[in-house]
Amino acid sequence: MKKTFITLPLLACMVFFTACKSDKKNDTTVKEAAAATEMTQEAVKYKINVDQSTIDWKGSKPTGTHTGTIAIESGVITAKNGTIESGNFLIDMNSIKVTDLKAGEGKENLEAHLKGTAEGKEDHFFNVEDHPTAYFEVTGSQEKEGNVILSGNLTIKGIQKNISFPVSITEDGANITLTSESFAIDRTQWGVNYGSKSIFDNLGDKFVNDNIELVITVKGSKA
Repeated sequence: MKKTFITLPLLACMVFFTACKSDKKNDTTVKEAAAATEMTQEAVKYKINVDQSTIDWKGSKPTGTHTGTIAIESGVITAKNGTIESGNFLIDMNSIKVTDLKAGEGKENLEAHLKGTAEGKEDHFFNVEDHPTAYFEVTGSQEKEGNVILSGNLTIKGIQKNISFPVSITEDGANITLTSESFAIDRTQWGVNYGSKSIFDNLGDKFVNDNIELVITVKGSKA
């Protein structure tokens, strides 16, 4: 049975990590976690350059959208013959930024709400005090219809699920760049339920979409 949910004002309903599913061609099926792949002797190991790597997010609801970034804290990836073989990276949830609002115009309030640092709203979204990091680990890579599809376990708020998304990979001497296409996942699979009309009744047009739109950019140098 769905729960009854009483909405807060407009700004409080705006959500991090959400996107309109109907606009996305790369909606991702969320599966149960799989075993992580391991580095072979022939693979090249790259340490992630955190100052050049990021996750871009876009959120939407009926009245508008928001965009932002999250920093990658650390990580490594390995590649062999131009294919990602294994890897993992830690995501700093305290680094959540809103990029479409200016300081003093709602930016700080929305960032605090998303992080859960606003009093009484700790677990609305990501509750960074209890869950300061998220984590991604590679579980496989394959070619499909001319695209490279990377699969991995994504852990958010202690919940681990497997996702797959298309990526492009460029190796240039001692450096590597991995860039995903824009892809969408269902945030409620990780217990991020605030304002979801699939969870709560009586939201009217004050809901936020369940799907989330992400673009991941990872750059690394030979370890």
